[in-house]
Amino acid sequence: MENRESWQVAVIGGGPRGTSVVERLIARHRALGEGAPDLVIHVVEPHEPGPGHIWRTDQSRLFLMNTPCLYPTVVPVGAAAARLAAAPVAWSFDAWRRRVNDGLIAGLDAADAAESSTLTAGGFPSRALYGRYLAWMFSEVVRRAGRGVSVLHCPKEAVRITETADDPGESIGRRWRIELDDGSGLDADDVVLAVGHLPATLTPEQEGLQDAAARHGLQYWPPAVPADVSWNRLPAGKTVLIRGLGLNFFDAMIQLTEGRGGRFSAAADGRLRYEPSGREPRLVAASRRGVPYRAKAALDSYIPRSVTLRYCTPARVLAFRQAGVQPGFDHDIWPLLHRDALWAYYSTLCRTNGHVPAGAAAEFLEELDTALAMEGPAWEAAAGAAVARSVPEEFRLDVEALAHPFAGRRFADGEDFTAAVLAYLDADAAGSAKGEDDALKMAIGAMNAGRSVIKQAVADGGISDSSWDAELRGWFEPLVEGLASGPPPVRIAQLAALVRAGVVRFVGPNPSFGFDPDEELFRAGSPWVQKDSFTARYLVEAMMPANRVSTSLSPLMRTLLEQGTVRPKTFMAEDGVPVTSPGLDVTAPPYRAVDRTGREQESLYVIGLQLASVQWGTAIAAEAGAPLEAGSRTLLDADAIAGAILARAGAARNPRARTRAREAAGRPGPGVSPGGLTG
Repeated sequence: MENRESWQVAVIGGGPRGTSVVERLIARHRALGEGAPDLVIHVVEPHEPGPGHIWRTDQSRLFLMNTPCLYPTVVPVGAAAARLAAAPVAWSFDAWRRRVNDGLIAGLDAADAAESSTLTAGGFPSRALYGRYLAWMFSEVVRRAGRGVSVLHCPKEAVRITETADDPGESIGRRWRIELDDGSGLDADDVVLAVGHLPATLTPEQEGLQDAAARHGLQYWPPAVPADVSWNRLPAGKTVLIRGLGLNFFDAMIQLTEGRGGRFSAAADGRLRYEPSGREPRLVAASRRGVPYRAKAALDSYIPRSVTLRYCTPARVLAFRQAGVQPGFDHDIWPLLHRDALWAYYSTLCRTNGHVPAGAAAEFLEELDTALAMEGPAWEAAAGAAVARSVPEEFRLDVEALAHPFAGRRFADGEDFTAAVLAYLDADAAGSAKGEDDALKMAIGAMNAGRSVIKQAVADGGISDSSWDAELRGWFEPLVEGLASGPPPVRIAQLAALVRAGVVRFVGPNPSFGFDPDEELFRAGSPWVQKDSFTARYLVEAMMPANRVSTSLSPLMRTLLEQGTVRPKTFMAEDGVPVTSPGLDVTAPPYRAVDRTGREQESLYVIGLQLASVQWGTAIAAEAGAPLEAGSRTLLDADAIAGAILARAGAARNPRARTRAREAAGRPGPGVSPGGLTG
């Protein structure tokens, strides 16, 4: 039976973001001591709480994370954590992994222990092992909850949330009814939407392909979470078209090759060799760039130790906001990061390459440094002139051109293009192996470092809506994702081996996918590759469902939108056309939802992917030890939500304090100003 004397909180979604909210509620409750209100936290999650859907512990260990062990955490750790209430268990994934190796973590199976023993801090774990960390942390955090806190896992899916009120004019008395997929329900005073990845409708083009498949006996595989896909249904020896060369492609690639008994081994030249099992399909892959995401560099740190941002620093980038100026990305922010990327590249090139004579290298770097330090737009021409005088053309860097490595280049046929991609892959794998001594990887490292600073700068209206849409997300996001969000180095080396073995081929840049009515097959081709196109009965979309609330197929999100309980954020583009954001309309932190009429939902909070309306890079995990406003922002968001909930719960116990509830809501831990941001 529900204890109505306790404050009831429903966290919808028990993955990493939901786990962080639960942890922050428990941490803050402990910090309040004897005066803390009693809490009942309902975690509504059909999968295991902690890993949730994406990080399920039963998925293939061939599915790897694209961040090393030293990166992720689900709780505040390190120096930045001192600003917040102490975590019940302050362990990042890597700290937990080391304890596993020391035999200090009970309850793990042999496969978990075996994998953990092979990893280093710079190694890339399976998503299943990271899921095990999340499950263990959720369980341990809950176990250490103090008196007055109960955490209940509800293994169901929430399908509807409706608003009820003890007194319609009293926000503190408002309650919510959560309906579950089995017809049952629960009531809550506060609700946190931490729903993560949701199913989405197809685009009109995708619907056309799906319809053609149904009418002609073909197989169209829509965007999906890789662990949800039955890869064994794709037949051996048949051609399979794959659209997308991002992270989901590598999951499909490895499951259809090594997952079917193929083996990779080291060749005499140091590259990998693939020995087929005979059960592989023939994979034909394509993306707009024509090539996959670049691999991570082999490092013992997340940001290269040789990379220091000198221009795209928090002080310089945040100075606009502090001065009351809303900068443009292209005009104000990108030139700062562009300078850092160029310096990282050319300083590494001079240190390692030898193509700039040693005597001239110091002079060139001094000239480049002077050019980069120039104020205003003249710096770029001055830097270009310095490079032209000292660096051979084949070693010059055009950062923006990295988004289109084969731009303007035509290929005689598919074999010609695949050979070009193979050379690209081999060069990328070799660059990753060089680590800190590869100039291009260090430029990418600077871009990655700057991404965290930019994420902090653009959040919550830090740049104009038009700059966000056309510049940050329009061209920069695809560029930096393709450079800095790539797979572990081994995946690129494996892909190159598969190309040499004839298992994988490539369509070409700017591909078109469609149904060929004459052949009654799917067809893919590229305008830049002559003669060849590819046909197949199978077409796989190697991508996640779109993160866009307005096209979500989630029963919960659809009903919330239909009821007007929430709404997507909409803004006007420069041409006056309204643009619908992928995320929900929310207030400033602690991110309360805004309803159809523009009213703030005092007790309905949003965290994670659905904050894409006000934050950039919401899918990225919290970085262990990073500043709270930057790499650990999701933990700061969870802390602000927890503070707001506890403030409301405390006010509800004291009628005289109700008038101060709104002011108190969102008050963070020691040293943090209201809303969770530094004052």
